[in-house]
Amino acid sequence: MSDTKELKLKEKQEVTASAEQTKPGPVFTPNVDIFETDQAITLMVDMPGVKAHNLNVDLRDDTLTLTGEVDPQATPPGEPVYEEYEIGRYYRQFSLSEVIAQDKIDAKLSDGVLRLTLPKVEKAAPRRIEVQMA
Repeated sequence: MSDTKELKLKEKQEVTASAEQTKPGPVFTPNVDIFETDQAITLMVDMPGVKAHNLNVDLRDDTLTLTGEVDPQATPPGEPVYEEYEIGRYYRQFSLSEVIAQDKIDAKLSDGVLRLTLPKVEKAAPRRIEVQMA
């Protein structure tokens, strides 16, 4: 008996907004993978079709907000018969704790994946304090 895991696909989830939308169309929650080391937390955010000019990473009041919009695609003439991929906007928020050095957050977008590096604050290293005679 082999010990392989079955690949499970997660469907796109539409955000159920608590407030009225000002733009028409669906809003999706992007899938995120989170990795942690002693030095930083890294978020890998899937936002297929989003270009850098349509991506907004906002930090205020210890809340990191990600929004992205996909440019509309040119569609071929005719009526669609079947569509699997729904285009819309992306929205996700994260609450940051005091262990994140907020002024050093780095964001890179490549092939529809946003990589956010959230460095942790450096702990004060123990040191010996020399006492001088007055």
